[in-house]
Amino acid sequence: MEMQQFYYDNKIVKKFIYATMLFGVVGMLVGLTLAFMFLFPNMTDGISWLSYGRLRPLHTNAVIFAFVGNAFFAGMYYSMQRLLKARMYSDFLSNVHFWGWQLIIVAAAITLPLGYSSSKEYAELEWPIDIAITLIWVVMGINMIGTMIKRRERHLYVAIWFYLATFVTVAVLHIFNNLELPVSAFKSYSVYAGVQDALVQWWYGHNAVAFFLTTPFLGLMYYFVPKAANRPVYSYRLSIVHFWSLIFIYIWAGPHHLLYSALPNWAQNLGVAFSIMLLAPSWGGMINGLLTLRGVWDKVRVDPVLKFFVVAITGYGMATFEGPMLSLKNVNAIAHYTDWIIAHVHVGALAWNGFMAFGMIYWLVPRMAKTNLYSLKLANLHFWIGTLGIILYTIPMYVAGFLQASMWKQFNPDGTLTYGNFLETVTQIMPMYWMRAIGGTLYLIGMLVLVYNIVQTLRVGSKIEDELAEAPALIRISSGRIKGEKFHPWLERKPIQLTILATIAILIGGVIQIVPTIMVKSNIPTITSVKPYSPLELEGRDLYIREGCVGCHSQSVRPFRSEVERYGPQSKAGEFVYDHPFLWGSKRTGPDLLRVGGKYNDNWHFNHFWNPQSISAGSIMPGYKWLFDNKPMDISLTQKKMQAMVTLGVPYTEAQVASGLNDLRKQALSIEENLKNDPDFVKSYEESKKKAAARGEKFVPMNEREIVAMIAYMQRLGTDIKVKNSAKN
Repeated sequence: MEMQQFYYDNKIVKKFIYATMLFGVVGMLVGLTLAFMFLFPNMTDGISWLSYGRLRPLHTNAVIFAFVGNAFFAGMYYSMQRLLKARMYSDFLSNVHFWGWQLIIVAAAITLPLGYSSSKEYAELEWPIDIAITLIWVVMGINMIGTMIKRRERHLYVAIWFYLATFVTVAVLHIFNNLELPVSAFKSYSVYAGVQDALVQWWYGHNAVAFFLTTPFLGLMYYFVPKAANRPVYSYRLSIVHFWSLIFIYIWAGPHHLLYSALPNWAQNLGVAFSIMLLAPSWGGMINGLLTLRGVWDKVRVDPVLKFFVVAITGYGMATFEGPMLSLKNVNAIAHYTDWIIAHVHVGALAWNGFMAFGMIYWLVPRMAKTNLYSLKLANLHFWIGTLGIILYTIPMYVAGFLQASMWKQFNPDGTLTYGNFLETVTQIMPMYWMRAIGGTLYLIGMLVLVYNIVQTLRVGSKIEDELAEAPALIRISSGRIKGEKFHPWLERKPIQLTILATIAILIGGVIQIVPTIMVKSNIPTITSVKPYSPLELEGRDLYIREGCVGCHSQSVRPFRSEVERYGPQSKAGEFVYDHPFLWGSKRTGPDLLRVGGKYNDNWHFNHFWNPQSISAGSIMPGYKWLFDNKPMDISLTQKKMQAMVTLGVPYTEAQVASGLNDLRKQALSIEENLKNDPDFVKSYEESKKKAAARGEKFVPMNEREIVAMIAYMQRLGTDIKVKNSAKN
């Protein structure tokens, strides 16, 4: 049989590895900065673009899409070429994918600190960047499928199945979750509202974890673990069951993020049922990975690459056991909104994704550079520092989560809340936040050790060049099944059919859950007293989104005695029909705000945003001094925003839109008058006028500043429904 010579493209792999290391350091450094902000809340006092609320989405996006994403692409480009015995379909598309993805990351790094955010978890980027992501993702998909079509290997190995499922599912999730109505170049509103927006977002959010952090790395596991161990995968049959059951079941599990919320019970229960079923395929994959190492455990003890892989797969098993457990309603009632979830997420991110990426880099780079790793001792040091970092990060967060949940739910014998002030729970968990910061520091040091080790390896190794290979041309055979050929082996040589079946498998769950919630009106009953936001409140809500307040505050009261006593009546679906996007949140670093309107006067909010510690000693909320700056609030888009809301179904009349700016100014003036009830405000206000005049600056009245819009939004929350005065937070 005639052999064909060709070259594997190692240069594209090298580029993605470099990007992985760069953005790994950046993403972890931002995360560590956020950890220290819990300890020193005013460490970036007055610098808007370095505030916690704006940096948190930068951290999650940098780690998920920049660090983990680039690691996946590096491993995919390396393994796919060798599994298919073909160079990538197009060098041009490979490079468009690389540079396009890095430009998207840079755009995220610029826009998120500037406050351009849609507020949706793991999907905060605004609409122009969403379009760019779609285009680059399609480029990657064309390159993948094109390579499969020109392959020299008949059957598609299991890793390829997971890469295909990742491509298809992320495309579907990204497009449907990011359907937005643009208002300007960097402002848009979700086309979904309230409960429907929450369901679509967590259908996306859960499955972004599933199909961006899990399935692609399972593909890497199926390739790199056998390679590093020099052993075949433990079970081919188990890999088939693992793949199809995982992608079919995973897509249904999103609603378990919305238990006890205003989401219809049938959707919640579906999420729970499929989450429990998810345990079987997840652990099937873990077992397949670990048992691949049978017979080489002596090698594991001395090989840092295999050590990283073992801890990674174990972390995957722990996280995928915990996920289904957290979907049980009685467990979710304890864990949700607490630091337990932070621990759970980081077991997956630090152990599974981080350690798989590290092991892969340590294995790949010396081979491409045709040398040995510069220092096995440093790689082992990285392993132990990283492992200790994970332990010191996660265990304190589990403890903090249990402590939060128990304190929130405790009652005195007379029926009052034992810890009526939310801040009492915050002060108790500060030692755990210190330990988390130490654990995160160790993990980052380990990352820096890797960078040094790889740089030194590259210095002594050969320049990474394309690698010569040869393989016989693939002889095309009948598209039908060969006599005696079973269905799945036939499917493995049919990339188009495999892609279509994977697409059908992931669409079934999404369609059954989402279509009825959006199309059947009885799922979201309306409440006549709920009215659209006033123009000033709408601007204030956009400021709330810009500042990332949803990262620390929920707006969803669950039907628990403790929450109803603390916050007021439980949430109702009809309360959120004008919320584009929804803002239920996923973590309570501070108290729930759904019914905060009218609980405090305007001066309280004014002083709280200026210096939270002056109102609540020991608070870890940072100040928002830029909201008070002597510059007018931007209201140039107010009427366009109202018109966009009309397009989305919010019942503003033409007269209300036309008078929007006048109504905004009128409400702002009334808030300024309320603020003048405080003599200290009047005194400081007059002094600031004099200072502006002395500097020759134009003085902007308080009613034209952003803080007034934020106060208006705060005072609106929950006031459409009568609320009993609840305990002070």
